Amino acid sequence: MTQINIAIAGYGNLGRGAEAAIQQSPDMRLVAVFSRRDPASVELLDSSVPVHAMADIEQFQNDIDVLILCGGSKSDLPEQGPDLAGMFNIVDSFDTHAKIPEYFAALDQPAQAAGKVALLSVGWDPGLFSLNRLFGEAILPQGETYTFWGKGLSQGHSDAVRRVAGVKSGVQYTLPSEPAMARVRNGELPQLTTREKHTRECFIVLEDGADADTVRNTIVTMPDYFADYDTTVNFIDQHTFAEQHSSMPHGGFVIRSGESGSDNTKQVLEFSLKLGSNPEFTSSVLVAYARAVYKLSQAGETGAKTVFDVAPGLLSPKTPAQLRKEML
Repeated sequence: MTQINIAIAGYGNLGRGAEAAIQQSPDMRLVAVFSRRDPASVELLDSSVPVHAMADIEQFQNDIDVLILCGGSKSDLPEQGPDLAGMFNIVDSFDTHAKIPEYFAALDQPAQAAGKVALLSVGWDPGLFSLNRLFGEAILPQGETYTFWGKGLSQGHSDAVRRVAGVKSGVQYTLPSEPAMARVRNGELPQLTTREKHTRECFIVLEDGADADTVRNTIVTMPDYFADYDTTVNFIDQHTFAEQHSSMPHGGFVIRSGESGSDNTKQVLEFSLKLGSNPEFTSSVLVAYARAVYKLSQAGETGAKTVFDVAPGLLSPKTPAQLRKEML
């Protein structure tokens, strides 16, 4: 079995999850982790894997088949992605939906020039949910697609609130509207506004001296993240935060409600996830798609890609013949 040399850039929750997922993948080998922290301070699950400074990553271009970027979408990936796409085959979980087209363009040029593959916005949404939105619309062209998230902790939105000046610790939970989901499942095809489908709730620990009203206003008016939702910001102490907000559950639903045939038969297609750990699951998706990136690169593909460009069979370590025999 071919061994794919994988490296991780960034060792937070996603990075730790990626390391664990790689350990469960016999065709992969973690060859390095890169961090902006002091490498000596980073403790991996496998202490035999070297940790290097992010500033030195350019020296390792010949040692890495695929680099998994585990930074945040708010500030890390927009800076790191275009730079690293010119040196490595990469995969990331950029999840600011409104900015995906411009981020795609920012990765495509350096990846094309370097002959590399840059797979962006991989995870469960964007990612697996994106595919199911596509399936629903293609199969039931007469209908509506609805995406509901939660209840769960959003990594991207939590990262965004933690970057607000005055925030010491912070998380954000997305809550779906149960009445709205019930209407969709009943085939009503309701026209739902963003605010009608979800609410957002934040739990924040303030830095000493920070003004709560200023922090709250910065969060609830943040474009692309909170401005279009009814958002509640709760201020708590660090002990309560550690006790009640350390786990990272999430999940959600993609529902396509439509009609088929000349008699307008109602059809509902639904895909759902219930996740005990958002970052661990997202990391597992990243690792599976890292395998696909390697295969695409070996086949001579270059440039930016999304999940829409990746054949499902490329995610598996099994051969096409095995997949036809065992899963088709």
